[in-house]
Parts: sequence; C-alpha cells; structure tokens
Amino acid sequence: MVSSTPVVIYPPDEDGGRRVRVDGAILGLAYSIRDVAAFMQEAGLQEWDEMDVVRSGLIEWRGGGPEVRARPPE
Repeated sequence: MVSSTPVVIYPPDEDGGRRVRVDGAILGLAYSIRDVAAFMQEAGLQEWDEMDVVRSGLIEWRGGGPEVRARPPE
C-alpha cells in the first residue's frame, strides 16, 4: 500500500519514459498516464485510473506535469 510519502514521477528521459518511484522504490518507466495508473494499482490502489493520476496530490511531478513529453531528438 502506498504510504503518505509522495509518489514521484521524474522528468522524461530521451526516449520519453518517466521513472516512477513509490515509497522509495523505482517501479519502472511510464510512457503514458495509463502506465502511471497501472503502477499505482500495483502499489495497492486498485481503483485508480488516469483521472486519479492527473488529479492526485499524492503525486509529485518533477520536470513538468502529466502533459509533459520528452523533447524530440535533435
């Protein structure tokens, strides 16, 4: 179960993946809001969907919110 410690979504890497950390553990890379919702469900919040991810104060978005994508390669 997720504690009161915020979930941290890190800035996108060059491939567009964002590391997801819950309770101090990196769960993986999310490429979409749907991926973040799946990680939250795995962490014990089975009822969460994409709208919960976007609206939640439990999530700390670093490098921009859910609308931020990776920069295209130069």
